[in-house]
Amino acid sequence: MTTHGLDVMEHFVAERACERLILEFVRRLDLGEPGTVCELFTPDGAWEWPYDGRRIEGREALRAYFGSRPTDRLSRRMCTNILVTVDSPDTAAATTYFATYRVDGYTDGALVPPRLPANVGHYEDTFRKIDGVWLLAKRTLILPFGGPTEHLASPSRP
Repeated sequence: MTTHGLDVMEHFVAERACERLILEFVRRLDLGEPGTVCELFTPDGAWEWPYDGRRIEGREALRAYFGSRPTDRLSRRMCTNILVTVDSPDTAAATTYFATYRVDGYTDGALVPPRLPANVGHYEDTFRKIDGVWLLAKRTLILPFGGPTEHLASPSRP
C-alpha cells in the first residue's frame, strides 16, 4: 500500500518527523533555547501571526526574533490534537492545538501560583523535506483567545 508515493512505513516516519518538529519547537521556546528554533525551519522558512500582520522570514530573522524574548519569561505550552497530513514524499501540513501559560518577571527557582493560560489557539504548519530532513517551511499562529503577558511583582525580601 502506498500513500502519495510513500509506503506505509515511509508515511509513518514522515508523520512522526513532523510531529517531532512541532514538539521540539515548543521545547526550545519553553526551556531556554528560543533563538535556536530557527534551526527547525527551512532557510526561507517563515513564522507569521495574521492578527497583527507579523511575518518573520529566514533563519537569521527568526533567530533574532525568538532570541529577543525576555530572559525572565517563564512559559509552558501544552500541545494536543496534532494532526499531520503527508501531501507528498517531500511535503506535509499539520494543525496543532495549544495553550500557553506564560509570565514575565520570573525568578529561577520560584514557584508560580497556578493561573489561566495567556493564550489558547492553534498552529497551522507546512513542512518540506530537504536533503532527507523534515523542516518547518511555515508556521502560522491562530490565536482566538489571548491577552497580555502578566508581569510578576518583584519578590519581597525579608
